[in-house]
Amino acid sequence: MKRNLNVIQVKGIKGLLMLLGVGCCLFAGFVVFPGWAAMHCWNFMASYGGGVPTIGLIQGILLWGIIVASYFAFRRERVVVCLRNPQGLNEEELKEVFANIKKQAGEDKIIQSMIKAREAELKLKEDNSKEKTEIK
Repeated sequence: MKRNLNVIQVKGIKGLLMLLGVGCCLFAGFVVFPGWAAMHCWNFMASYGGGVPTIGLIQGILLWGIIVASYFAFRRERVVVCLRNPQGLNEEELKEVFANIKKQAGEDKIIQSMIKAREAELKLKEDNSKEKTEIK
């Protein structure tokens, strides 16, 4: 299969607290700290420019947001975000998966019975589609 899927499971209150902690750390590392650095850079440059006011942490975070938004707006490569619903496997992909399972199955009775049931299901679908075309 072409899809690599990573699943993160959050179990219980400890998992929620861990998720909250990781989220706070990511927010601090990618938003607050660069905003703090932007605030200090601005204030350092403002000390050399006569009438430029100094800024606080919130304004530094906003300045950092402006810098990042400008970077994404004016760079040469475009960022494409595609949102769609996950789709099931089509028949060709299912056949490929079952062919791989057949190779790996060996003599496992359960897997062999699953494969036979799937093949019977595919035969029924093919027979039904042939009957529909004959009726028309």
